[in-house]
Amino acid sequence: MVEKVFNLYTGNDKTIEKVIMDENLHYMHMVFNKDEGLPEHFSNSNVYMTVVRGTLSIALDEQEIHEYNAGSILKIPFQTKMNVKNLSTETLELIIIKAPAPKM
Repeated sequence: MVEKVFNLYTGNDKTIEKVIMDENLHYMHMVFNKDEGLPEHFSNSNVYMTVVRGTLSIALDEQEIHEYNAGSILKIPFQTKMNVKNLSTETLELIIIKAPAPKM
């Protein structure tokens, strides 16, 4: 087989999967329930965030919280302060791609 196959978690429990972590990009899959999310941090690469289901509540740098529904794709620049949360009752599912891959 030429291809390498990866499988994503399909449940509703909080999950942060590091699916592909190579020299080209980082591909992550995240699932958050109400009031769950990530600790506030600065992006360590260009971040491409796809909302697969639910509503993303995100504050970037000093902005107010903005909300994005399923089907939204955000492009977040390197070194942006990020506060990622699920403030909705519906499960939030995200795909995160970091490119280029952050230097470890």
